[in-house]
Amino acid sequence: MPSAVPSAVPSAGPPRARLVARLVAIVFLAAGGLVVGLFSETAPAYAHAYLQESSPVDGQVLASPPAEVRLRFDEAVSLGGRSIQLLDPTGKELAIGAGEYADGKTDTARASLPRDLAEGTYVVSWRVTSVDSHVVSGAFSFSVGHPSTTAAPAEQDTDPVVPVVAAAGRAMAYLGVALALGGGMFVAALWPAGRDDRRGRRVVWSGFAALAAGTAVVLLVQGPYADGRSLITVFDPGLLGATLSTRLGYALLARLVLVVVLGVVFLIAVGRPSPAAGPEPAGPISAGPEPAGAARRIVLPAVAAAGAVAMTLTWTLADHAQSGTQIWLAVPATSLHLLAMALWLGGLVALAVCVLAPAAKRGPALLSLEPALPRFSQLALLCFAVIAGTGLYLSWRQVGTWGALGGTDFGRLLLGKLAVVLGVLALASGARRFVQRRDRARRAAAAPAGPRDPGAALRGLRRSVAGEVVLGFVVVSITAVLVGTAPARTSYAPPVDATVPFPAAATASGPYGGLRGGSIQVKIEPARPGGNTADIYLTGRDGTLVPVPEISGALESRDRAVPALPVTVTAAEPGHYVAGSMSIPYPGEWALRLDIRVSDFDETRVRVPFTAH
Repeated sequence: MPSAVPSAVPSAGPPRARLVARLVAIVFLAAGGLVVGLFSETAPAYAHAYLQESSPVDGQVLASPPAEVRLRFDEAVSLGGRSIQLLDPTGKELAIGAGEYADGKTDTARASLPRDLAEGTYVVSWRVTSVDSHVVSGAFSFSVGHPSTTAAPAEQDTDPVVPVVAAAGRAMAYLGVALALGGGMFVAALWPAGRDDRRGRRVVWSGFAALAAGTAVVLLVQGPYADGRSLITVFDPGLLGATLSTRLGYALLARLVLVVVLGVVFLIAVGRPSPAAGPEPAGPISAGPEPAGAARRIVLPAVAAAGAVAMTLTWTLADHAQSGTQIWLAVPATSLHLLAMALWLGGLVALAVCVLAPAAKRGPALLSLEPALPRFSQLALLCFAVIAGTGLYLSWRQVGTWGALGGTDFGRLLLGKLAVVLGVLALASGARRFVQRRDRARRAAAAPAGPRDPGAALRGLRRSVAGEVVLGFVVVSITAVLVGTAPARTSYAPPVDATVPFPAAATASGPYGGLRGGSIQVKIEPARPGGNTADIYLTGRDGTLVPVPEISGALESRDRAVPALPVTVTAAEPGHYVAGSMSIPYPGEWALRLDIRVSDFDETRVRVPFTAH
């Protein structure tokens, strides 16, 4: 947004100026109150909530029906009307109590269950919203009396169209904030003739429209997304009211108010186009005789800067930056990253449309590239430095390890974004060389600026800037998907590969004597809550696989109150055994207990400890 306001803008009289100033102040204070309200909630520990504990435990067999189901998460979560569901053995949804916080704890949800549950296996399906505004879901089962032969499927997901629409709304909002902030900065401050050019105004107003529309789409879609409903429920008052009561709802409302604030600021800054006014000189802008003009040159930039910062906070106070480690640093770093991206991309689009557009499409002769091009070149260089510095920090914070880059969707998207950004930098370096050549030629007082064929050089500059714009849109699209993806630091779990020696005291004779001095290797993937696969290898002293008559298993928690969960182990090949459906209820320290029968009469027990992330 503008850092200086041209004095040639028609000045409003003192009464009108005071009226506009009061209006801007009132609207700005309202937006500020909504933004400040985002700070009122306690910051959680991690991004994307995950289930830490459940009662009953996944796979538990109970003698009698439980009175309630409890879910404890690692952070505070938001509950909806369908946060907890219960399916009977046939897959039919049963009526249960509404999901609510247990004992006033926002990280623990509960729902009462019917007292007359028949024998069989039941599935508890849950769906909550984490503090970073993303929906997480899962399911687990328990049995009353004895397990059913088949358990009902536990799929609980939203209409597949809903997340696509939500991502499109986020992308539209990102593009809009870039055109509004970056385009407004270019038109009102970097390009003196911008206030009288209708194309520049259209770029900025298009940005405000896209920002408002994208924000409205996200606001409407969040309800169905969080509650697992279809897209036709976007106007459901109950779902909309639930969204407006969350941190994300406050952020989106504040963003809509800030659209109005910054739109008024831009309108005052550029005024109405003057048909008779020509391009302003490249030198300093005179203050003008009116006191109101002088006040506007101080007040408007300050309001614009504060509004731009508040605008970025409507993202960073309700996304990945608000959870995880070093929140105190992540929020300002993410805000700077977003602001730098907006100023660069929005200014680049305005430069391409208003200054570098081919003369044949513009009518009059091409305007001078001074001073817009060198000014924007300096701004772009600063933006790239900020983007690089903050991007490195945020990548480390959200990824954590090298393995997570290629082992998670978040990491792969981040690598794709990095590749596109490197392409942008390659194109930008060519444009900057063009600016430097012109600057050297101007200093040397040379008549032709740059190479012998300035037309060819200008065409090359246009192609370079057009390529930057296209790649910039790709970056925005990837970012819109990236912010809706679980961070790699929390979603990546390196597979467990543990080897323990075969107990020396165990008796192994006959064909199983080769286990003496041998080892047991266990590989567990993905070592996360939910379904896992465990490969078990019994290796003799000479490194060969040794078969045994039978292996049974169980999953044990450090918490003695959690019963051991049976694990079915089958033979894949001699000496290689597989537990193909081992369900880990929640993250933490676990042990896979293996009861290995080494002869017709002898059995030995081995525990392989591991950590589920």
